[in-house]
Order: sequence, then C-alpha cells, then structure tokens
Amino acid sequence: MYRNKKTAVVVPAYKEELLIVPTLESIPDFVDRVYVVNDGSPDQTGALIDSYAKKDNRVIPIHHLKNKGVGGAIISGYKRAFFDGMDIVAVMAGDNQMDPAFLPELLDPVADEAVDYSVGNRLVNEKFREGMSTWRFVGNSVLTLLTKIASGYWQLMDPQNGYTAISRRALETISLDEIYPRYGYCNDLLVWLNTFGFRVRNVPHPARYGLERSKIKYSTYIVRLSWLLLNAFIWRMKMKYVILSFHPLVFFYCAGVFFTFISVLFGLYALWFKFIMNNPIFVPAVVSMILFALGVQFLLFAMMFDMQEENRGAWYG
Repeated sequence: MYRNKKTAVVVPAYKEELLIVPTLESIPDFVDRVYVVNDGSPDQTGALIDSYAKKDNRVIPIHHLKNKGVGGAIISGYKRAFFDGMDIVAVMAGDNQMDPAFLPELLDPVADEAVDYSVGNRLVNEKFREGMSTWRFVGNSVLTLLTKIASGYWQLMDPQNGYTAISRRALETISLDEIYPRYGYCNDLLVWLNTFGFRVRNVPHPARYGLERSKIKYSTYIVRLSWLLLNAFIWRMKMKYVILSFHPLVFFYCAGVFFTFISVLFGLYALWFKFIMNNPIFVPAVVSMILFALGVQFLLFAMMFDMQEENRGAWYG
C-alpha cells in the first residue's frame, strides 16, 4: 500500500515486445496491483506479459482479442482496478517512457484528497521538454489550448500526457464506457471530470524518450481530436451549466458564436459590396468589425466565467 491507500498501475500495451518487460520491472514495490492490458498485439507482447506475471503476483494480465485503442485498454484496467477495490489508479505506458521515480509525486495529491486526478506536466520548462521534437511540442501546444477550452481546466499544461493518477471516487462517478477509446481519451476524460466538478493538478516531471516511437500522426490527429473536443465542449456546456446546474455563461458562449459568425458573413458581404458592386466598403466593413468585436467580447466573458467555476472546484456527488 502507498500511504494506507490501495494503489494500482494500469499499463496499456500494444506491440511493445521490446519494452514491456523493462516497464514492468521498473514499477515500484509499493504498488499493490499492476493491470497490464495487451491491446490485441500481433507480436509477443501478450506472451511476455503472461510470462512476467508468473514471477510477480502483483501483475494481472488482461488480453483484448481485438485492438480497442489506448483509451479502451486503460478503461479495461480502470474497471478491473475499481472492481478489486483500489483507492488510487495510476497509468504508465508500456513503452517505458514514464519514469517511476515520479510516481509518488502523482499519487500524493490524490492520496491527500486534495485532488481526484493528477496529470504529468512535461511542458513546464525547456529542461523538462528536452528530447521532445519541435513538431511534437507545437502539436501538444495547439491541443493543450483546445483542451483548456473544451474541458474547462484552464490551468492544465500538458493534457496529452498519459502519466496520470485517478481516485476511486472519480472512477465511480464518471461513465467509463463513454470515454473515447483511442488517442484523445485523456482529453475526453478531462471533460468528464470537469463536468462533475473534480479537481485536477499538474505534476511537473521531465520527458523521457528512449527506444519507443510515437504512434500518433499529428497531421490527422489534431484534426480528429479537434472535432472530438468540439463535441465534448458542447456536451459539457449542456450537462454542467444547463442540466446539473445553471450558469449564464452558456448564453455568453452562444452570443459570442452568433455574433462572430454574423461578422464573418457581413465581412464577405462587404467584399462583395466593394469589388462586385463597386460601392464604398466603409459602412459594411465597420459593421462587420463591430459585430466581430462583440462576438469576441462575449466569448472572452464566457471563458472568464468558466475559469471562475474551475477555481470553485465543487464536486457533485
């Protein structure tokens, strides 16, 4: 046990035959259970997990016959950990990228009941980002901004980081079966956590890259995740600020989107009015700018109210 808390680690693994054993060997002794999820790997990953489980009775293999995605693998581990009565469940990828020396720093805020979810943060300074490619850093930064807006966790720095720890209380509240099962699960999970008022904390730690190769293709991943986050944002607005409670920021967001959209249409009309009809552009251009300024102002007010709700951090349960 860790600080009188039954603690587990979920290890999602897909085609990790080179790194799964070193990953399992690195997990600290204070961890009570290790749920290793072989997500339909076509290589020897599953066999290596089963072999290692014979040497370490903490290790519980879970095998998916078909690949469900990293999110699906983690959800399988979460469900088994919850069923077994674990108090805190961390996630460490099967590629040996997550340094176990920092696991206590993730567990401590949850063990203290100060938060229900802690997330690693590799972006806090340049030293911690050492080894991260420029393209990967830019992609992370874009997705971080989009996730802040969608999830309502405005202080979160590195939401793509899979090195996390979650409380039993959070696991029993959110609907695990509805979490997005592939890359993007961590962003979607944050939306669920914020909707029900759970506190989240950044835990700085350095990135660690070695033999693993990222399976994410950012050129398509950003587009796909942006659409996911848009839908998640709309769902959060409906659930958190209309159904579970009420807050006028919903009207501010709607007004902001409306006026911004109308301003774009009016801007296009101004261009048509000038270059097709050969008329003065001043009046329609000014109207377009006024509408755009109103839209942006409404959106900024809505975001400000959302930030205030994050600071309140009440848990509905």
